[in-house]
Amino acid sequence: MPDRIAYIPLNTYPEAPSDAAILATIGLAETLGCEMHVATFAVDIPPVALPWGDFLINVEEMARAAEDRSKAECQRLRALIEAGAKGNRAIHFVHHQPVMGGALEAATVESRYFDLALVPCSSVSSQDMAQSLVFGSGLPVILVPQPAQFEQVHHLAIAWDGSHVAARALGDALRLLADGGRITVLTVQDEKALSSSGIAETLAASLELRGYVAKAMSLRLEGRSIAKALQDAAIEEGAQLLAMGGFGHSRLRDFVLGGATKGVLADLRIATLLAH
Repeated sequence: MPDRIAYIPLNTYPEAPSDAAILATIGLAETLGCEMHVATFAVDIPPVALPWGDFLINVEEMARAAEDRSKAECQRLRALIEAGAKGNRAIHFVHHQPVMGGALEAATVESRYFDLALVPCSSVSSQDMAQSLVFGSGLPVILVPQPAQFEQVHHLAIAWDGSHVAARALGDALRLLADGGRITVLTVQDEKALSSSGIAETLAASLELRGYVAKAMSLRLEGRSIAKALQDAAIEEGAQLLAMGGFGHSRLRDFVLGGATKGVLADLRIATLLAH
């Protein structure tokens, strides 16, 4: 079977992901047996004409300084990855310098040429990147927390509500599950109306018929957000990966996120695969 290639975008403006999150992402890619296509994004800030000129502040000088810092950070992150990688998987580097505000779209388009996307999540900028890829790439996107160390995915948790995006997430995640791995099917009973009763048990039974070891687990929020309840359960069960459907819809080019999707992006505590 050909090697999978993981797409890893690193946007350095206005801030880059943390070193710890980036190294965790590289470690996960190696654990999953993926080659890596790492794309670094510096910023190109176009000239801005102010009505009073640069009498009070030198805008052009500030813009060039920000560009230089962004370029230098791209170079530093490449050196960090080269030093931190174990060397058992190929890493391909590319560098881009889109105009300010263009990195998310550029990364989303580029990602479609690969098998999955891995996003180190440690800042608002990286959350924006993750959101753009989840809803625009067509790929499974794994959000990687910091700090994190990874072994093979022997235990997968799936947030199941019977929706098509949950089914997509499950299909994507099963490809990453190690042979003999097991699956915990999580449903939350008091967050929204489910399509029918017993859907976790139905999925677990279906997975068992396909040769997987699976069990159903019903959750209640008990004052928690749905994202916290799902992550708590996945961590307590010992899962290495949580899979869930990414909910959102476009409104004036901005995404209005579902509660679980928004909560995981804001407070990520376990590697989470989102599919849309």
